[in-house]
Amino acid sequence: MRVRARLLTFLALSAFPLGLAGCATAPAQSVSPPLAAAPIPAAEPAAVPSGPPRLIVAISVDQFSADLFAQYRSRYTEGLRRLQQGAVFPAGYQSHAATETCPGHSTILTGDHPARTGIIANNWFDLGAARDKKSIYCAEDETKAASDPKDYVASVGHLLVPTLGDRMKAADPRTRSVAVAGKDRAALMMGGRTLDQVYWWKGSGFATLEGRTLGPSALAENEAVAAQLAVPAAAMPLPGDCTAMDRPIQAGKVTVGTGRFARGAGEANQFRISPALDAATVDLAKKVIAEMDLGTGAATDIIAVGLSATDYIGHATGTEGTEMCIQMHALDHAVGDLLSFLESRGIDYQVVLTADHGGFDVPERLDIQGLPHAARAVPALVPEALGKAIAERLKIAVKGPLILGDAPFGDLYFNRALTARQKTQVFGELKREALAQPQVAAVFSAAEIAATPPPTGSPETWTLIQRARASYYAPRSGDAVMLLKRAIVPIPVPAPGYTATHGSPWDYDRRVPMLFFRPGMTGFEQPNAVETVDIAPTLAALIGLSSEPGAFDGRCLDLDPGAATTCAR
Repeated sequence: MRVRARLLTFLALSAFPLGLAGCATAPAQSVSPPLAAAPIPAAEPAAVPSGPPRLIVAISVDQFSADLFAQYRSRYTEGLRRLQQGAVFPAGYQSHAATETCPGHSTILTGDHPARTGIIANNWFDLGAARDKKSIYCAEDETKAASDPKDYVASVGHLLVPTLGDRMKAADPRTRSVAVAGKDRAALMMGGRTLDQVYWWKGSGFATLEGRTLGPSALAENEAVAAQLAVPAAAMPLPGDCTAMDRPIQAGKVTVGTGRFARGAGEANQFRISPALDAATVDLAKKVIAEMDLGTGAATDIIAVGLSATDYIGHATGTEGTEMCIQMHALDHAVGDLLSFLESRGIDYQVVLTADHGGFDVPERLDIQGLPHAARAVPALVPEALGKAIAERLKIAVKGPLILGDAPFGDLYFNRALTARQKTQVFGELKREALAQPQVAAVFSAAEIAATPPPTGSPETWTLIQRARASYYAPRSGDAVMLLKRAIVPIPVPAPGYTATHGSPWDYDRRVPMLFFRPGMTGFEQPNAVETVDIAPTLAALIGLSSEPGAFDGRCLDLDPGAATTCAR
């Protein structure tokens, strides 16, 4: 069935009911990740795949940079080793400048850059919002008040385009679409509006959308997690190849680099910042697949799996300590566990694994490991500080901050009380003030970005303003964008759980692996740049889902290394 014009398709998809599918409950399984699991045995040779797969499994590993993949790829012995037998694209690009979780996840299964998905950042500002809080979270419904003032009502309403799951269900309503993740923004941005089941980690267990109830699988998984949280967790043993990383690094008042993920009874936050979160997410995905009998229906089904522990660990401890090394081993096992489960059920599946963005290590460790120019952003670049300095210089008095922003980089918003002339003055002073700091690479006005044509061509060649243009959506983007230089970490003062980050326009944050695997396929490696927006059109072609010209920003990648093609001619 041909998908109709883009806008009409999305309007139709938006009206679909969000029902829950439920079948028999799968047995509860342990969510504890083994530490140094033995290599998986060689699989029996699979038949060469023909026809569309019965189940698409889209895995996003939050903060899994191409650098991490390159560093550990020879050490993987389980799932990530298996995926390297397929089509390997080690230089996939989240091409835009705003390399954050929500924008990155919005590209993976829509095939569109944030400029079209509308998801320009994790948070943006709506200075005309009726509520006191002007910051808007990408996966919230700000028109609804949560029972807890510190909470929010999760929603996919800000996503402007359909996901692959939405398109599949529009073409054939028999398709079942599911999303399971460690974060709501991962599940919702990959899953879309027409999900049959959707779950994400919240607090001390998995939650779902307002108005829905947890299905049998989620209830069973939450019981398993509760049992695990009820007892202390011992420190995880250190794999032999991680011993060289075992050294303490002082990041402000936080010591990182020697962690083993020990936790006390009831410490749900420490569970979240550990390999246990990915193990629980995979365990829930397995339960849902069994409950719904995915991959055995009349139409191809799809499940999005968001593995978030790598990101939480990367923020808390950086990317080059024992913590990340242990996590890379545990991630390998978690992916292998999911693949083995699919094959034990005889499912003809197609998996793609990628990431929403990359990441960067703590500058204190980089400084002693050959990158002395790595540093933390100076406090003078914090938006409130910039605004205060500019207001004093221009003698502008307004109610509230002159400049608002989520961090000392990215989108900056000017006070709404300013006249057009004053905004021009403020931008001029902002550019002068920021560029006087040696840590700032560029400052662009919204008008400059809007006047830049949407970028085309290979993403590693895009200029900084082109990268910013791929993240620009006028109704939500700021009055200006400030970009820091390479190796400048936009965390002036590290804190527990937040010592390192991502979000820059540089390749350590933009470049991610893209791995496609289907049992029986002939593998190959293609090292040149591709984009995460290429994933959705590639999978659509595999299942014969036609789309109108221009439906995607990305293009179909041919996964057949021979003369044949998996893309329509």
